[in-house]
Amino acid sequence: MFYHDGGKLQYPVRVEKPSPLFAKALQQAIGGVQGEVRVCLQYLFQAWGARGPAKYRDMLLETGTEEMAHIEMLATAVALNLEGAPLEQEEAAKDPVVMAAMGGMNIQHAIGTCMAAMPVDSEGVPFNCSHVYASGNVAADMLANATAESTGRMLAVQLWKMTDDPGMKDMLSYMIARDTMHQNQWLAAWEELGGPENHPIPNSFPQENENSDYAYAFMSFGIGDDFETPRGEWTKGKSFDGKGSNSVVRMRPLGDKPQLGAASPKTAAQKGQMKK
Repeated sequence: MFYHDGGKLQYPVRVEKPSPLFAKALQQAIGGVQGEVRVCLQYLFQAWGARGPAKYRDMLLETGTEEMAHIEMLATAVALNLEGAPLEQEEAAKDPVVMAAMGGMNIQHAIGTCMAAMPVDSEGVPFNCSHVYASGNVAADMLANATAESTGRMLAVQLWKMTDDPGMKDMLSYMIARDTMHQNQWLAAWEELGGPENHPIPNSFPQENENSDYAYAFMSFGIGDDFETPRGEWTKGKSFDGKGSNSVVRMRPLGDKPQLGAASPKTAAQKGQMKK
């Protein structure tokens, strides 16, 4: 069950210098692949399918609900940045600066929403949930969440740099701080679950059933005398999970050329394909 506190925002949102162009940029933080709709749904779906210790489900519900509040803040910021935007070409033509600003705005803000935010990215592409990751494996989900917060923080930092509006900088500074917390939060949960000992994920599969020759081998596919395998901690010493030793394998074909035979007469293939 979810509650709403009478329309009050989680954090103050104010705009001193409305900018339709910045409103368009803010849409990425709402409906983009790095945006708040994505992480809100990701955390909530992870929670709704969570099994095991209840505290992980509860934590996901708390943060998923917080992300709803971030969507509300950003939607408010979009609306405030659209206040005063020209709705008619005649009005815009009076001021070339205004005309230039209108040229960069999302026209759907004017013709489709009466100057309000939409569940789309900065290019107007609707959010479609293709980047909502909820695997049911807590360790895998925590790493996915840390990545989501990392790219979200990257976006918020860039938006902070794009504006000189004090109110927008203040709001984005708050959201950047929350991204910092959430990155640490998800990684803390991952470490609590076992950290490197979580790996390989899922750790419930017996590793003796793997082909051990390739479990900790970095495969190098370069050819030529001047090719050098990219070396690092992934090519030497103990593996990240501490369960093996890294090595390098210069790859060569291990299988034969596939022979699929003739096409079936029952398919829509050409006659020539039905001959061996």
